[in-house]
Amino acid sequence: MPKPDHIPVKPSADSLASAAQGFAKRGPAPVHLWNPDFCGDLDMRIARDGTWFYLGTPIDRLPLVKLFSTILKREGDDYFLVTPVEKVGITVEDVPFIAVDFTVADGIITFETNVGDHVALGANHPLRLSHNKKGEPAPYINVRANLEARIDRKSFYRLVDIATEQMHQGESWLGVLSGGEFFPFIRVASL
Repeated sequence: MPKPDHIPVKPSADSLASAAQGFAKRGPAPVHLWNPDFCGDLDMRIARDGTWFYLGTPIDRLPLVKLFSTILKREGDDYFLVTPVEKVGITVEDVPFIAVDFTVADGIITFETNVGDHVALGANHPLRLSHNKKGEPAPYINVRANLEARIDRKSFYRLVDIATEQMHQGESWLGVLSGGEFFPFIRVASL
């Protein structure tokens, strides 16, 4: 029989949501400080389009999705929902967030994610460009603690519209400036 202070925790979306409630008004929880024992996997998935699913059903309540997003943690290639007392694995098909829009003010490009985070593109939140199997660009921005948002297609097209030509690593590149940092997209010679 387990000791009272070692009763196994059975993870559930409700218990995680209750624990996250206390942090919701203050922004993302300090999950980087929490290292509870792994409690198992939860049947929760974030689809490539940013839709969150629980037990195969889309979570339609945006406030609940936002709440879960505040306790999300990435370790290596794995994603977890974490509270001070439980850590459960979830499935993320690509990245957990989608950058759905951006604004430009005072030389800073600020993205908004599908869960309402605002992230200023710069040294602390860099842009990463990869390419899918078809060779199409797939742009990402670091939101926080190794959690990225994929920049949606319309926003990427808008970025390309405001791109400028700059020297980068001894060659001329097309990219964007934000916060004094240049983020290259493609070599001009490749166009």
